[in-house]
Amino acid sequence: MKKKTKLIFIVLIVYATITIINQQKTLNAYKDTQKDLNEQITEAKNYQDELNINKQNINSLEYIEKMARKKLNMYYPNERIYIDSSK
Repeated sequence: MKKKTKLIFIVLIVYATITIINQQKTLNAYKDTQKDLNEQITEAKNYQDELNINKQNINSLEYIEKMARKKLNMYYPNERIYIDSSK
């Protein structure tokens, strides 16, 4: 009877150890996922701040001029445009 008790005790110890190790692996995976998600949240907040700044400036003349030059290739009538041929 004593050998049976020892065997059961050893089996329970091994089972508990394996369970703890597996749970620790799972917790580490969750921590990594949490870290990645926190980074994504930070990036999304930064992007949202950028968009809010653009939203505030969208009706300013400087912003309109910048977008006209950048997106539509529009310039003032007497303005000289230099094109870098090395690019």
